Amino acid sequence: MLLAVSDNGCGMDAEILNEIFEPFFTTKESGRGTGLGLSTVYGIVKQNNGFINVYSEPGQGTTFKIYLSRHKTRADEAPKKEKEPPAEGGNETILLVEDEPAILEMTTIMLESMGYQVRPSSTPNEAIRLAEVHAGEIHLLVTDVVMPEMNGRDLASRIRSIHPNMKCLFMSGYTANVIAHHGVLDEGVNFIPKPFSMEKLGIKVREALDGDEA
Repeated sequence: MLLAVSDNGCGMDAEILNEIFEPFFTTKESGRGTGLGLSTVYGIVKQNNGFINVYSEPGQGTTFKIYLSRHKTRADEAPKKEKEPPAEGGNETILLVEDEPAILEMTTIMLESMGYQVRPSSTPNEAIRLAEVHAGEIHLLVTDVVMPEMNGRDLASRIRSIHPNMKCLFMSGYTANVIAHHGVLDEGVNFIPKPFSMEKLGIKVREALDGDEA
């Protein structure tokens, strides 16, 4: 079960994100808050074998996603589904852009294990520099939507001026209503929500590479 809550407030930088679940941590003035709210939520989620993800950028608002296991009784247990087969990989070159270091590293490992040639980048400007000096073809751009410097849609336009045949796959941990104005939910645009499994990523990458949408 997923519970997602988003706002369009001032957002948080990486330094604050690293502290928000710590007991008594608060950005409010003295006497305006205890700093126990989010640490209590974190404790409740963990006690119920769940986990919580936070996506936020300064000026871009914040999204919390809470994942909890669904309680099943014997009467409503569904038949076991067959395990989803591994997605077909490839050897194309992928430019990966993600400003969260842990997600960048994890996604790079996933794509490389499928056989792809990955060029990881942690910022849009770094990705543009990589695209400018890359001697061969970049077949696919896999990029986060909400990032510092510029959003994923603008980044795709910049890099397509260098590699016009490049396909795109956008990803985001924000809810649909938050990212809709970035244009990545338009019909025909390749998109994958975070977090994702290796199988889901493999399927979406192949759909983007093999599809007609540029």
